[in-house]
Amino acid sequence: MPRARAAPLTGPATAELAFAKVNLTLRVLGRRRDGHHDLESLVCFAAVADRVKFRPGPSLELAARGPTASDAGPSADNAVTKAARALAERVAGLTLGRFDLVKRLPAGAGFGGGSADAGAALRLLARANRLDPRDPRLFEAARATGADVPVCLDPQPRWIGGTGDVLSEPVTMPQLAAVLAYPQVLLATRDVFVALGLSPGQQRRLPAAAPAVPRTRDALVEFLTSHPNDLEPAAIALAPVIAKVLATLRAMPDCRLARMSGSGSACFGLFASQRAAHRAARALSAVEPRWWVRATALGAPQ
Repeated sequence: MPRARAAPLTGPATAELAFAKVNLTLRVLGRRRDGHHDLESLVCFAAVADRVKFRPGPSLELAARGPTASDAGPSADNAVTKAARALAERVAGLTLGRFDLVKRLPAGAGFGGGSADAGAALRLLARANRLDPRDPRLFEAARATGADVPVCLDPQPRWIGGTGDVLSEPVTMPQLAAVLAYPQVLLATRDVFVALGLSPGQQRRLPAAAPAVPRTRDALVEFLTSHPNDLEPAAIALAPVIAKVLATLRAMPDCRLARMSGSGSACFGLFASQRAAHRAARALSAVEPRWWVRATALGAPQ
């Protein structure tokens, strides 16, 4: 790895929010010969986030704290330091430094917490090193860090394809009132795809042009009902509690749609209003106090 350029510890600190990623849809198109799966997914972001702060320094460091910090793993394996090392491999003389991570999002849930942290870290490094946000080396470092990191590099609603590395231009969508619910059950992405049971080279459907995203809330919810998460049945077979989360959300007053996000056991429910979402979150937390539950808004980060 190229040697990092020394920088004073007293350099200015900057911070970024790492917004939770939500897969509103997730279609599995097929499995490649190399074992990877081709996907099509409409991704947006929630108004709940981790916070990543960066101060230039002579070496790469990471300190994590916050309510979910214990789940973030050791510093050497954290997505923040992986992303920083990946960018340093591509940018000679990259100034590194100390990252302070405040973890509020659950790790391994399906909300892309680690990927969002990595995307925020890359944005901070780009700013500190005066890199153009469109510098292709940022995207390359994101892709090398993890499948969900590219879309978290510039957190806007988008269609994603390939293994997560083919991104559409940002799409305009209405803000949706939502409840995020995670039953604290870890579910490995690899295990879910294995349970899906596709053979190498097997194709489920042909790629198609990304459909237009409706501009009104009612039309978008109707659109989402016909564009499911293909991994949901396989995930429920491995972790039946997901079915309980979905049933509980659907039983809440004014719930319009409930679905699993990504490949983890985290789910989201869409509600008729923010007031209804907050009522549902309070009721769900009372019934299931061990679950991670948040009322929020989905769309583009505000």
